[in-house]
Amino acid sequence: MGVTKTDHFTEEQNKIATITKALGHPARVAIIEYLLKVDTCICGDIVNELPLAQATVSQHLKELKNAGLIKGNIEGTSICYCIDENTFGILKDYFSKIIQASHQKCC
Repeated sequence: MGVTKTDHFTEEQNKIATITKALGHPARVAIIEYLLKVDTCICGDIVNELPLAQATVSQHLKELKNAGLIKGNIEGTSICYCIDENTFGILKDYFSKIIQASHQKCC
């Protein structure tokens, strides 16, 4: 099997790209903001907050979970979602480095 283009980049670069790609949809940003506001919730609560069908919300939740931005626990017949602090720590460190570097003189 041939080398994919992502193989030419570091593990950290691929991880950041995966995370930020998952944040590249306004519905997913809204889901993250809602989870931050309520701390935890069940899927039905999220569906009530967004102008999207339940199946669409479920797909967005799947993308966020696959990127490691959220985690979910099954509680009875519902899934309780919350923010994954570890992944947001990775983002915080990455963007802090960018902000610090942007203060350096250039051009």
